[in-house]
Amino acid sequence: QVQLVESGGGLVQAGGSLRLSCAASERTFSNYAMGWFRQSPGKEREFVAVITWSGGSTYYTDSVKGRFTISRDNAKNTVYLQMNSLKPEDTAVYYCAADDHWRGPIVTARTRYDYWGQGTQVTVSS
Repeated sequence: QVQLVESGGGLVQAGGSLRLSCAASERTFSNYAMGWFRQSPGKEREFVAVITWSGGSTYYTDSVKGRFTISRDNAKNTVYLQMNSLKPEDTAVYYCAADDHWRGPIVTARTRYDYWGQGTQVTVSS
C-alpha cells in the first residue's frame, strides 16, 4: 500500500508562489501516474494536474494552465506542484493521489485514483 504525504502548503498573498511536495512510501511510485486535486469548503474535490509515470506527459485543468507546473523526481519518490501567480480562488486543501495502473495513461477522474494523501492547506489572501 502506497502512503502519500503532502507538504508545502501555507498562506500567501495573491500573485505569490508556493511549491507543494508529495512524498511516496514505496519505490513502485515511479511506475504510477500521479495527480493533484483540490477541495474548497462546500465544493467537490476537483482535478488540478496529472503527470505520467515517466514524467513525459502532463495535463492541467484550464484554470491553472500557465500558472502551475507538475513535475516528479522518481529517484526521490516525490511529485511536486509549483504554483505561481496564485489567486484567491486557488484557496483549497490540495491532495496528491496515485493511480496504481502500471505505467498507465493520463487520467483526470477522481475515481481512477487509488491512493490519497492527507492534504495540505493553501490559502491565498487578496
